[in-house]
Amino acid sequence: MALESKPGAGAATPVDGVAAVDRALKIVYAIEKASGPLSLADLARATGLYKSTLLRLIASLERGGLVVRRPDQRYGLGPLAFRLGRAFETNYHLRECVVPVLEWLVANGTESSSFHVRHGDDARLCLFRVDSPHATLDRVRAGDLLPMDRGAPGRVLRTFRAGWGGHPNVQLMSRSIGERDPACGALSCPVFGPGGELLGAISLSGPLERFTGARIDEMSRLLLAAAETASRALGGPWPSTSRRGAGRIQARAGKMMEQP
Repeated sequence: MALESKPGAGAATPVDGVAAVDRALKIVYAIEKASGPLSLADLARATGLYKSTLLRLIASLERGGLVVRRPDQRYGLGPLAFRLGRAFETNYHLRECVVPVLEWLVANGTESSSFHVRHGDDARLCLFRVDSPHATLDRVRAGDLLPMDRGAPGRVLRTFRAGWGGHPNVQLMSRSIGERDPACGALSCPVFGPGGELLGAISLSGPLERFTGARIDEMSRLLLAAAETASRALGGPWPSTSRRGAGRIQARAGKMMEQP
């Protein structure tokens, strides 16, 4: 089997089979993480691959629509990346089930609400975001990649990576104070799908000065009910036996989805 290595890039690894797919995906990940299109030299630095190897892999990615080469000879994500994102949402009905719940939370006076999903082992993706009407907000937008090892949503995604195991007394709520941003706080709760699969984490985040004890208690109550509503709408189980709060949210979310 042919091997290829680059000085300083670690041990030699196979270039065919699964290893070739892994290398091609490294290119896609590098482009996705960047703030804009990347040159071939940028990709070489980001992936540790030779330019000749990059060109061979990029040719396949271009044919598949995952990567496009721009007129300025830089590379960006292709139309297939967009279609995959839409297919992910469609398969799980995430937007229609989650966004109304995020809107309900903010309408009831919480901090800004977000929905996060895993993005590999080290990062999480903010898939949806609804800003609160407060004048000062934390700096998170839909599409942002954030660290998995800092912040309440990351902790939830790590804790429930294998899904909900049916334990009725599991601790669902996670809180972070100044972990990702020293000036911000966050609360987060998991959202489950069929069979207890973890679909993502709803979070409430904002400036630390608004995370007082009373506010945390009130937002935690709303967040738990919202996460239950989203989980049940997506066909998932919920450990809590409380239905009253979730029932009110489900009715309100239903009205929101009916609005033009």
